[in-house]
Amino acid sequence: MATCDECGKHENMPYQCRRCGDTFCAEHRLPENHDCPGLNEWNDPSGVFDSGFDDSVQNPGRQSAQSLTDRLFGTGGPLGYFRGNMSYVFLGAMWITFALQYFIFPFLLGAGPRSLLWRSVFVLSPGQIEFVWTWITSIFAHGGFTHIAFNSIALYFFGPVVEQYLDTKRFTALFFGAGIIAGLAQVLSTLFTVGPFGAGVVGASGAIMGILGVLTVLNPSLKVYLYFIIPMPLWLLTFGFAAFSIVAGFGAAGGGLMGGNVAHLAHLAGLVIGLAYGARVKGRVGVPNSLQFGRGGGGMGGPGGPGGPGGPGRR
Repeated sequence: MATCDECGKHENMPYQCRRCGDTFCAEHRLPENHDCPGLNEWNDPSGVFDSGFDDSVQNPGRQSAQSLTDRLFGTGGPLGYFRGNMSYVFLGAMWITFALQYFIFPFLLGAGPRSLLWRSVFVLSPGQIEFVWTWITSIFAHGGFTHIAFNSIALYFFGPVVEQYLDTKRFTALFFGAGIIAGLAQVLSTLFTVGPFGAGVVGASGAIMGILGVLTVLNPSLKVYLYFIIPMPLWLLTFGFAAFSIVAGFGAAGGGLMGGNVAHLAHLAGLVIGLAYGARVKGRVGVPNSLQFGRGGGGMGGPGGPGGPGGPGRR
């Protein structure tokens, strides 16, 4: 099942437009019914808009990179689950990594959080920036149960609605792009201010702040509930959190650029990436008017404050 990018209707047999690549229900599958950008570039002298519906018949044996992707990730493909579900894939990866951090490595490998092996696998450190795998693993690793719990709640609520309106490929690029840039921003600032032996970072908060930034641009007045209790517009939550990070991270409350034990600069970097990307795609994607609790659920207010209380090296 997929969701129509035009009306939001859930469709068991969705159609993918070969011009813009978005997914639509039967009612909006024609280019003129979803205001396809490809119509503006239509210069077909034969007077027929080629949808490419059965291109394989006219071109047997032709297998473009796009068609291969469709076969793998499209409806019915072996990797079809990942399309439209990367928020939950990332959520699962976070908890798998958490199990590796605090159960598999300490008890089966004898490598606890203070060991060199543990830090080399999970922590993005200012003295080991060349360990490029930690650019990715540090996003999914966390500093403790509270840390991963807050990030999981934020990703569960905010992730699916943003993925629905960006599409899975752009959402995945946003998650990794914001997460990596946020982590590097934090450790580079540590390297220049403290040195190579300063604290490293773990956590998905930078990536989640990128998601929150996009959602803020698409619908700044969307009502959310801080800690499930206090209603407020999304823009107030976002910029209130940014203001706190600026004050705490740059000296007034957190003791300098490191911001105490919380990677405030990583939060800010992820948010900036999200706001910039949201401004780029606004007008080209739909505007979400509610948060969804689970796939296909009704609109519900989500929690505020991605990240939650941080510990040493957390973001």
